[in-house]
This record gives sequence, C-alpha cells and structure tokens, in this order.
Amino acid sequence: MPATTPNSEVTGELAETPKGFRARLAASPTLWTGLVLVALCVLFSAVRPDAFPTLFNLQTLLVQAAPLLMLAVGMTFVIITSGIDLSVGSVLVFAGVVSAQTMEALSGGDATGAGWGVIAVGLVVALLGGAAWGVLNGLLVAVAKVPALIVTLGSFGAALGAAQLLTNGIDVRTVPAALRETFGTGTSFGVVPNLVLLAAAVTLLAGWALHTTRFGRHTYAIGSNAEAARRAGIDVSRHLVAVYALTGVLAGLAGFMSLAYFGTTTISGHSNDNLNAIAAVVLGGTSLFGGVGTILGSVIGVFIPAVLDAGFVMAGVRPFWQPIAVGAVLVAAVWLDQRRRRARSSR
Repeated sequence: MPATTPNSEVTGELAETPKGFRARLAASPTLWTGLVLVALCVLFSAVRPDAFPTLFNLQTLLVQAAPLLMLAVGMTFVIITSGIDLSVGSVLVFAGVVSAQTMEALSGGDATGAGWGVIAVGLVVALLGGAAWGVLNGLLVAVAKVPALIVTLGSFGAALGAAQLLTNGIDVRTVPAALRETFGTGTSFGVVPNLVLLAAAVTLLAGWALHTTRFGRHTYAIGSNAEAARRAGIDVSRHLVAVYALTGVLAGLAGFMSLAYFGTTTISGHSNDNLNAIAAVVLGGTSLFGGVGTILGSVIGVFIPAVLDAGFVMAGVRPFWQPIAVGAVLVAAVWLDQRRRRARSSR
C-alpha cells in the first residue's frame, strides 16, 4: 500500500547515514514549527522579562489552550484523512449548552451546588452531544459522498443555531461550583492546572492511537490513497465515520472544559475556534492533502497563536496584529508543504 506512516518514516531514517538523517530532520515541519515557538518565547521574554517568563503566565497559557488543543487533536485525525471539519467550534458551544442545561435540570433549576453525580452526567451528555454531530458529519461525508467542506460548513451553522434555540441566545450561568473549583481553577501539586492534566492525558492517548494502532495506520492509509486503502481491505466509509465521530467527541469534551473554566456557556465566544484549530494543525506539519501529520506537531501549533496573543498584549502591540501574524505563518506553512510534495513527486 502506498501509505506513508510515521513508523515507516522512522525505519527509513534509521537506515540512512547521519548526514541524510540530519537533512531529513532539517526538513521536518514539526521541528521548524517548534523552533518558531521557541523563538517567540525568547523574544517576548526579552521584551517583558517581568511578565512573560512567569509561572502565572505559563499556567494561563496552558489553561486557555487546553480546549483548543482538544479541537486540534480531533482535527489532526480528520485532516490526515484528507478531510476537514469546520463545525468543531459550534459543536463545542452546543455540547457546553446541553451539558449545562442537563446539570441545571437535574438540580432543580440551579446547578451551582450540584454534586459529582450530576457533573458526571453533564460530562456524558457533552460527549454524546459532540459525538452525535460527528457521526452526522461522517455519514454525510462517507456514505452520502457530500464534500466535507460543505457538510461541516452546514453543521457549523446548524450546531450553533441549535445551541441558540435551546437557550434563546442567553448563556447558562449556573455551573456547579465543584466543577469550577476542581477543573476550572484547581491545580495538582500546587502548580499544574487540572484542566491541563486532563488535556495532556487525552492528547497522549490520541497520539498513541494515531501512531501505534491499526486505527492510526488506517487513518494514514486513507489520507494517502483512499482507493488503495479500500482495495487493501479497509472499510473506508466506516473508518471515516469513526474519525468524524472522534472529532465530535473531542469537541464535546472541549465544550465541557470551557464550561468548567469560564463557569458559564460562551455562545458567542468560539466563532474562530474552527479556524484556529485548522491553523494549529497545519502549522504543526499536518498536510492539507492528507496522509501526513503528527499529534506532537499539532500540540506545538496550538501554542503559537496563544503565545502571540499573550506576547502582543504584554508588549503593548495592538492585538489586531495577532491574526495577521498567524495568517502569514499559516500561508507559509502550506506553501512549504506544497514544495515538499512537489519535491517528493519529482524524485
């Protein structure tokens, strides 16, 4: 099968000379994205040594990036299959709304004092709400053969509209205090935010699944050549439904994490999350053409806009420059990816 996986790349690199290995390493998009992130951190630390390189700023960056990281992890699977999901930001909002309303209903109208039983039900509802939209997207893409761009653009509007219908456009603010204090603002070992630990655990599990399991190998194979994967015995339609369902589940988890952090639903606060997730994944080296990508790269990509945002604020730069900078880096990343693909094709 003409699929390219990280395992096969590693095997090839081990057989190369040290010079060849260094050349491949230098061409790694993940490496270069990591260097850009390090350079940004050094720059802003030099500009504001009293504010940027502090424990409080690090904790804030990690907590704010945690929900976006969940969206980016799911988006990595989708883009590796040569698909796209524009609906994750709206699915996040929808999952947060149905979770908050469920906890509110189980608590008699005010979930502020709700216990962990109610919170557990709220988490399950958030995950199921996200999964429902993911399965719908997957069925329309894989079975109905509607282009993923159109399907998920439709889900983007439908999920957000459903959330607004359920709440009449008014945020639900009675979130359990135990959830807010434990996951929203709580820490472990007095330093690491619990929300970050949860995001790290899910990310490690997703990385293991993508890079070491049959599910991950099939994901790469479909993105490299869907027809070849089908002829090799892979149920492509079923796998695509599973990938979009996974992305929906992670968007639901992100909605629950956002609920814990802000202590309220944020119906109007995630309009750019879908584009930020796509940008993070592409910046991390995942090819929009499919078949190539890593979870590690997506993790690095998530923190570039987060660091830019925090650094610009601390340096006194107008925040409107942040999307311009991210957009410029994103276009450069896609251009470099196209050059690498043309170079491989000409060999």
